[in-house]
Amino acid sequence: MPNTPSAIKRLKQSVKRRLHNRITKKVIKTYAKRTLASVSAKEFEKAETDFRATVAKIDKAGVRRVLHPNTAARRKSKLARDFQVALAKAKA
Repeated sequence: MPNTPSAIKRLKQSVKRRLHNRITKKVIKTYAKRTLASVSAKEFEKAETDFRATVAKIDKAGVRRVLHPNTAARRKSKLARDFQVALAKAKA
């Protein structure tokens, strides 16, 4: 446990930030799953809006350093690939 007042404050800040970051990451994962589920259900318009919302969330997390910018780019790329593959399968 921290002893100095500044260390106590830093611990409180880090706990608060960690919780906020975990929530943000969980939301991104949920949106990504929702996007792919919409494609599987052949709800193409909903899937497109979900995809755009997911990409926006990932971008914002990368800018705010919740995710490393390279991680954000990688996740967007993977989501786009998966989205296109699922879209092709659903339409075929």
